[in-house]
Amino acid sequence: MRIRDLNWLQLEEYLESDDRIVLPVGSTEQHAYLSLETDNILAERASVEAAEPLGVPVLPVLAYGVTGFTAYPGSPTLREATLLAVLSDIVDSLSGQGFARILVVNGHSGNTGAGEELARSRTPAVVWHELWDGRPDEIAAAIDPHYDHASWSENFSWTRLPGVAIPAERKPPVEWPENGNPETWREALGDGSFGGLYQRSAEDEKRVWEAAVQAIRDRLERWDATS
Repeated sequence: MRIRDLNWLQLEEYLESDDRIVLPVGSTEQHAYLSLETDNILAERASVEAAEPLGVPVLPVLAYGVTGFTAYPGSPTLREATLLAVLSDIVDSLSGQGFARILVVNGHSGNTGAGEELARSRTPAVVWHELWDGRPDEIAAAIDPHYDHASWSENFSWTRLPGVAIPAERKPPVEWPENGNPETWREALGDGSFGGLYQRSAEDEKRVWEAAVQAIRDRLERWDATS
């Protein structure tokens, strides 16, 4: 359940019987033909779908992260130290309110360094969960090993934009420049995709998505704050 649909009195009543909460984390950044908020949409939606049957509340997504795509309009970044500070403030506040088990669901790989440091410093209260790691990644690789940022594996009906045509062809893998910086990355990436097909069937999308949702739900059901 989204906390936007609750008031503080209801959340305080929830804390009488449970101390779990989910914080989705993403990034606002280019995703080729998909929404600039793709990472935010995916992290929050998967968290809500996973937590809803368990009655666990889900916070609004933290919509900014660490990205190297700043040469693309609408792709702001945080410094890693800033992200760590923001995450630390949020989880410390929640811990002080009685939330003893905080699952942070990350939808953007650039946030991982800060997230792992957060989990190390806040064990056992915080578990950092990568949205695509494990079973979702295994299923995607079995379907088509050529997938990455802004490819078919992030292309869902809820990340596509009305009136925007998605290319049908397969994009060759990107050749990364030796001197990597936002400007050279943009030159190498062009439209922003890292390569591979831009879209696959709804059935393939469903298999990857259901695995991602189930992995979050499994973590909430079998909470192990030491892992």
